[in-house]
Amino acid sequence: MTKAVRNITIPNDWDRSGLPGWCYHSDALLDLERERVFLNHWQIAGHDSDIPERGNYLTMDLCGERALILRDAEGTVRAFHNICRHRGSRLVADQKGTCRSALVCPFHGWVYNLDGTLRGAARPNSFPPLDKHQYGLAAIEVEVWKGLIFIRFRPGPQPSVAELLAPFEAELAHYQLERMVPTEGIWTQETPVNWKSVRDVDNEGYHVAMAHPALQDLYGSTYYDEPWVDGLCRSFATYNPHAGRRWSVRNYVRISPQPEHLPDHLKKAWIYYGLFPNAVIAVTPESVQFYQEFPLGVGRTQLRGAIYRYPEESRAQKLARYLAYRIDRDTQAEDIQLTVWSNESMMSKSFAGFYLSDLEYGVRTHHDQLRKLLPVMTSKDRPNESDVSRINAGMLASHQHQTETGEAARP
Repeated sequence: MTKAVRNITIPNDWDRSGLPGWCYHSDALLDLERERVFLNHWQIAGHDSDIPERGNYLTMDLCGERALILRDAEGTVRAFHNICRHRGSRLVADQKGTCRSALVCPFHGWVYNLDGTLRGAARPNSFPPLDKHQYGLAAIEVEVWKGLIFIRFRPGPQPSVAELLAPFEAELAHYQLERMVPTEGIWTQETPVNWKSVRDVDNEGYHVAMAHPALQDLYGSTYYDEPWVDGLCRSFATYNPHAGRRWSVRNYVRISPQPEHLPDHLKKAWIYYGLFPNAVIAVTPESVQFYQEFPLGVGRTQLRGAIYRYPEESRAQKLARYLAYRIDRDTQAEDIQLTVWSNESMMSKSFAGFYLSDLEYGVRTHHDQLRKLLPVMTSKDRPNESDVSRINAGMLASHQHQTETGEAARP
């Protein structure tokens, strides 16, 4: 038996419990998440316009790895591990900057060209001959899509970014992302929760009516979520015909232009495109932003994002962008409080697990993708920390065996 919600078919008998609480407080599980969820999936590093000139660079840390994204002497965007091949020092410490023609390690002065090859070691006579490629910077997979820069530390299950995002390409093309320029740069913020608690809140709009007065005023009943399918999800809303009870919303709806380059159904739309496991590209008529979350520990998460605008931004667009920022700022603060309350409850012995609404099917489908990668998450009882990795490896091996032999299909 199934039923439809919007254009989505949801089975009537789906499991509404979500992940068990132990999954949010396990160091051993987080180690597996780093390896199988974060380091081998595409991550948004920034936008092409964040490094417009040769020698411009960004840095980004994720799960114990350090990335350096730069524009080389030929204008090509490259990504490397931010690690000197001599003693492992950071080559650059700042989040953003410029190097004129080379990268110089601040520890001993090894010098690297902008294409990552070794130019030379300090006091070269103290070393045997050094091959410029063998001792060059270790490359990281990088892809620029619609102006957004994606990196991946290790090969993973996802295809190229272009293939992954193909279902969204036609709609996002209207926003001309590749033309965007930065506003205030990339921001970061730390919050004292597990990263999945952040994603759980963001994966459903069931709470909007109660928890987000500004968004509810703006959206009304127009908002809907779509579930995670093949690493993607989407949420869509347009301005509520009765919007305007709150100052920011009232003035945003009044001021926000309706750009000619957008088709009619997008001129008043706010859309959120989710990318598994942890990122969102959000578009409005006047701006584009991305945001994401990274685990710093079991109970510590870094929030990261940036907002981009059109280069020929009008005064009305600038005002609308400011008002949209006010709405988003309040919404983020409200969401952070919700994540704290939800995350801390999972330490209580009285916590019996989630019981999800049909409107929270996005939470369920995100959890399904996590379970597929880490089947140990299907264990309702908390394993011993020392057993988590072993149990997960055994479950993966069993699933692979069943797939190869066809046992899973037998009655």
